[in-house]
Amino acid sequence: MSGLGVRTEQLTVRFGDVPAVDSLDLRLAPGKIHGLLGRNGSGKSTLAATLAGFRAPTGGRVLIEGDEIGSREPYEDAVVTSRVCLIRESGDLVDSAPVRHVLGLASSLRPYWNAELAGELLDKFEVPVRQRVQKLSRGKKSALGVVLGIASRAPLTIFDESYLGMDVPSRNLFYDALLADYAEFPRTIVLSTHLVSEVSSLLEEVVILDRGRLVTQAPVDSLRGRGASIVGPATLVDELTADLIVLAEQRLGGTKSTTVLGDLDDTLLAKARAAGLEVGPVGLQELFVHLTGAKEGAR
Repeated sequence: MSGLGVRTEQLTVRFGDVPAVDSLDLRLAPGKIHGLLGRNGSGKSTLAATLAGFRAPTGGRVLIEGDEIGSREPYEDAVVTSRVCLIRESGDLVDSAPVRHVLGLASSLRPYWNAELAGELLDKFEVPVRQRVQKLSRGKKSALGVVLGIASRAPLTIFDESYLGMDVPSRNLFYDALLADYAEFPRTIVLSTHLVSEVSSLLEEVVILDRGRLVTQAPVDSLRGRGASIVGPATLVDELTADLIVLAEQRLGGTKSTTVLGDLDDTLLAKARAAGLEVGPVGLQELFVHLTGAKEGAR
């Protein structure tokens, strides 16, 4: 199993007259970890639900593709939806059921379910299996959700902000567990999140949405290469970056650090280094903020 691919063609999902997803053409390659990034209201959750077959498109279509299933639309297709696991922040859990019953339901619905892995992860997250879901704290409910997602080993697994209720150590445990199992059983994973800096090291491909439309899709390394940080004497940094798009600036005494968007050509790099300036990569978070228009005052 190497995962399922995803293709959308002019996909549109509307709520009344408001498009949550707007004429979206997208390709997610199988067997990779994709980041689905966007601000609140960008359409991430609607897209995730539509990919998983939870919601019918208003227009266009979604195709889930793989050797085992061919190319099929997920909505009301039991074969596809058994192989696509969506874990949402809400959990979609039956509150009155004990945790062990939730595990039993997952086992019956997921053809690749691994009960041993689920047990190990529940122990790590200290989720009590005999307790009813409604008695769990928000953090434990989130932990149960990510356990269901990882242990499903679904060929397409989507986590839609599912770990927001967890504290930082628990989220780090989730990231480590996800990577470890992905390395052993590769599949297609989509992480929908606004915690860009936290998950950037996990991602291979990034999709950025804004107002339901595709802003950019690129490999993480390629996206990081679209910007640079330049550090050195303020006057020299200002001179070098005068014609560039500036995302952020920091100053300490006579030293300045400026983050710019755009490829630095060899001539500009040579000039920077000759002036004794330090040139480094830009974090994915800063690029995300700029590309979605969340930052004011960029020049």
